[in-house]
Amino acid sequence: MLEQNEILEQARQRNIDDALAEDIGTGDWTANLVPSKPVRAQLLVRQSAVLCGIAWFEETLKRLDPSAKITWHYAEGDLTQADTPVCDIEANSRALLSAERACINFLQTLSWTASITRQHVDAIAGVSPNPQGCAVLDTRKTIPGMRQAQKYAVRVGGGQNQRMALWHGILIKENHIAAAGSVTAAIKAAQGLNSGVTIQVEVETLAQLEEALAAGAVSILMDNFTIAQMREAVEINQGRALLEASGGIDLEQMRAIAATGVDRISLGKLTKDVHAVDFSLRIAA
Repeated sequence: MLEQNEILEQARQRNIDDALAEDIGTGDWTANLVPSKPVRAQLLVRQSAVLCGIAWFEETLKRLDPSAKITWHYAEGDLTQADTPVCDIEANSRALLSAERACINFLQTLSWTASITRQHVDAIAGVSPNPQGCAVLDTRKTIPGMRQAQKYAVRVGGGQNQRMALWHGILIKENHIAAAGSVTAAIKAAQGLNSGVTIQVEVETLAQLEEALAAGAVSILMDNFTIAQMREAVEINQGRALLEASGGIDLEQMRAIAATGVDRISLGKLTKDVHAVDFSLRIAA
């Protein structure tokens, strides 16, 4: 086990180390075809998207050219317009060519996560009868090594994070319940750890939900509940615990789920079903 839990800045530096190591390795032969000289370039975005990953882009390039200058036309979290410039770059030709793919890989991946998160957040705006509103959350279904970055992108898109990792909170799922013997036994065991982290329990039926509440649960994840079951769960709960809907939820279901009054909706697709926002870098002739 590790001696400490990784924070975002540490994760970003590791991400950049890994990206440059895997792409450049012992050297970029192709970049050596061009003279080493200052050049100007422009990064374009080919579609509308929520921009995310500026720090990853900048720091990757500056690892190879510390004097590189980048002027951004959009800020982190801005909605870009298709076929518009995202930033102007002044850098060493070889450094820029060597860093280009890693820089764009970060930007295209994180911008996608921020964009799809924003889409789901916007879908439930103003719908929830819950006084606290309804939050959109991610899960731990992330690209290996990129969890901190992807969860950061969810926040940029207006979502919230479920637990960051196993160290960050206790989530009692069906296999934990089966091994412990019951919902009550699993909750009591979790409470007995005095871990100082949040405790959440996953339930699959209304009967399990009632058992969890009776055992003192303060956060309950409802797995694959119907809309009718969610409404009933909200009535049973009476605000005693945070209620979270999860399980194969698509965009078309979001408004109906939020309208039941649940506190949160968690979606694996925000970080699991990864696509790439289309960016293109061009060096000025």
